[in-house]
Amino acid sequence: MTPWMSLAVRLQAVALCLMLSTNTVSASQAADQNTNTDLVRQAFTNWQQGQGTAFDLLAPDATWTVSGSSPVSGVYNSKSDLIERAVRPITARLATPISPTVQSIVAEDDVVVVLWKGEAMALDRKPYNNTYLWHMTFKDGQITEVNAFLDTYVLNDLMRRVDPVR
Repeated sequence: MTPWMSLAVRLQAVALCLMLSTNTVSASQAADQNTNTDLVRQAFTNWQQGQGTAFDLLAPDATWTVSGSSPVSGVYNSKSDLIERAVRPITARLATPISPTVQSIVAEDDVVVVLWKGEAMALDRKPYNNTYLWHMTFKDGQITEVNAFLDTYVLNDLMRRVDPVR
């Protein structure tokens, strides 16, 4: 075998190894992506059935950003902070829990994006219906970061119109 052929064979072997390792990483990423999507789908199903919420997937130190300009818009640096300063003020104005209906779930790598509609009855007996898009980053089966988008006009109306239950 000539030195050039030997080099060509070695290069082919290296290329084959790189290709196989890339496919392994891709397969691993695809498995994580499917697992994360399944976790989100199951959390929303549980929520719909009154057996928890999607917030159950949050890591304790997750960062949650609510977009827009509403009384709860801003950055929350932990699950407990989000629940205390955003979720509770909203749910305190509702006569029924928010019932979610998933419109779509899209995933890529460690990110899952869910578009969903939430319906509830406010304490003043008027409906609270909103549309949400949550861009969630996962690590080890938990959500570590969320960018949440929603109709802040609808949320502002609820927050202004309804006095919370104390």
